[in-house]
Amino acid sequence: MTTLAANHAKTSAGQPSAGQRFAPARMRRTVLEMAYAGSTVHIGCAFSIIELLAVLYRNHLRYPGNDPRAEGRDFLVLSKGHGVMAQYACMHELGWLDESHIKNYFKDGSELKGLSDSRVAGLEVTSGSLGHGFSVGVGIAMGLQRRGTNQKVYAIVGDGELNEGPIWEGALVAAHHRMDNLMLIVDKNGFQAMGTTDDVLALGDLRAKLSSFGFETKEVDGHDEAVVDEAIRQLWATGTGKPKALIARTIKGKGVPFMESDNRWHYTRLNPETFAEAIAALELTGAQK
Repeated sequence: MTTLAANHAKTSAGQPSAGQRFAPARMRRTVLEMAYAGSTVHIGCAFSIIELLAVLYRNHLRYPGNDPRAEGRDFLVLSKGHGVMAQYACMHELGWLDESHIKNYFKDGSELKGLSDSRVAGLEVTSGSLGHGFSVGVGIAMGLQRRGTNQKVYAIVGDGELNEGPIWEGALVAAHHRMDNLMLIVDKNGFQAMGTTDDVLALGDLRAKLSSFGFETKEVDGHDEAVVDEAIRQLWATGTGKPKALIARTIKGKGVPFMESDNRWHYTRLNPETFAEAIAALELTGAQK
């Protein structure tokens, strides 16, 4: 298999051109191919963040020289590390991963894990033990703030993950130190591993909560790429000196109708029949857009 190091700072042959990158339907297909090849789970929670990641990678994240370890890069912290296949799909679009990484995902010798792992270039934190990734992102933002750089930190958390205390401790620290280089993005799909967020631990008015913690906050449809893009730009342009929070209303399993809002696809593996059905459904919904 081609090593990740060999792919850095270049675009692999056969990859889409810059103007065609990060098409959500193609990225969802990549996720399905990885999940099927590796007989892995967490498809639904990867699908819910596809558009969010597409907008970030296409329009906002800066990687000088297309190098995932460039010193002057922005940082994307995937605190909900179980959604990592969506980030792998973006890394494939950039040419950081090639077809062998997709086809051999989770097999013997694969460099890619089922959770975010900082040993893989392009993944900034090792996450999956939910709650701590955001606080790591706060630490990164604080370091960049003290160095006086213009680099930005984006931290994506799940709404179920907001049950964890370190999220709110990190939020307090970010607001206290006026980390206006930090953006928290909440994947608000209404589910967590064992049920709905309302049933497990109701979150209430997230926008009011985050505003009360000192964040400049917006709430949007997390699958409308134009709306997400504009909200991110507006948050960075506020000039308030506050950390930012984008609450993205999403659908778990978005893009494949039989997976949408069906929490069984948090832990269900694809078989040959469901894989073929998911690919066909994805092609149909993609054609209708």
